[in-house]
Amino acid sequence: MADPTNRQSLTQTDLDHLRRCVELARGALDDGDEPFGSVLVDASGTVRFEDRNRVKDGDQTRHPEFELSRWAARHLSPAERAGCVVYTSGEHCAMCSAAHAWVGLGRIVYATSTQQLVRWRTEWGLAAGPVAALPIEAVAPGIETAGPAPEFADEIRSLHEQLISRRRPGWPSPRAKTDRTGPSEFGGRP
Repeated sequence: MADPTNRQSLTQTDLDHLRRCVELARGALDDGDEPFGSVLVDASGTVRFEDRNRVKDGDQTRHPEFELSRWAARHLSPAERAGCVVYTSGEHCAMCSAAHAWVGLGRIVYATSTQQLVRWRTEWGLAAGPVAALPIEAVAPGIETAGPAPEFADEIRSLHEQLISRRRPGWPSPRAKTDRTGPSEFGGRP
């Protein structure tokens, strides 16, 4: 099944911010964490906050999208939050979608979708995470979204393959359906 795509609304500025998200995701992977990164941009185009995944120490809520929501709630007014755009390397999980909606942030632009990540994990024989893999619209239907951006799919898939290879050194190819690793080893994402 094809991924639903909102391509008409992606601008070069959107793609530039998504590129930064992928860089943050790579930094997370380089630090031994799962490859996810996010950037919060205000209505004037200023980057206000950015973060990467930090779940390796055991707190599975340390997703960058959740951290952006927390930061925005502490530092921005409701009107400022509504005018912000969250850019992210991977579509928000259910937890992050809910936090985004509760805090009142604006548009979400993602490089790869939840559906893509679920498909990759299935191809690699990995178990589903402990939370349902829902699209943003299923959790926060009032949030405008755009994505995925196909130009980032191969790179982000490669980052996730590297994560698996690093955590399972004897596993020659994560594309092989030989492993049935549970969600605890590969975090709380789908």
